[in-house]
Amino acid sequence: MLNVSGIREGYVLDHIKAGMSLQIYHDLRLDEMDVAVAIIRNARSSKMGKKDILKVECDINSLDLDILGFIDHNITVNIIKDEKIVEKKKLKLPKQVVNIIKCKNPRCITSIEQELDHIFLLADPEKEIYRCKYCEEKFDRK
Repeated sequence: MLNVSGIREGYVLDHIKAGMSLQIYHDLRLDEMDVAVAIIRNARSSKMGKKDILKVECDINSLDLDILGFIDHNITVNIIKDEKIVEKKKLKLPKQVVNIIKCKNPRCITSIEQELDHIFLLADPEKEIYRCKYCEEKFDRK
């Protein structure tokens, strides 16, 4: 039996699609932070068959949950304080994402100005379509 200790303050990210935990680990930039992280891959799930789980012990204000909403808004976010779940957050598609998607339009200003942030705005929530703030290039999440 696998035993991963509890966390005092931080997040438990549950219902991650199996195999996606390492991608989320990098997208949240956890590799750049000095925090304790437990990655559980391919855990059994009655709802999903298999799932991944991330346990992150950190200050609860240190993670950008918009990234999670963009990656998969079905992930369950449990906020932990004093070793207890104090809140469960429902994720949704963020209205804006910064430096998550790169614009593929070679004529976009972000191709020329390398230090400029890649900003995409949610154009169609139903179809999950984002558009570049600068050139209107479309990015379809589906």
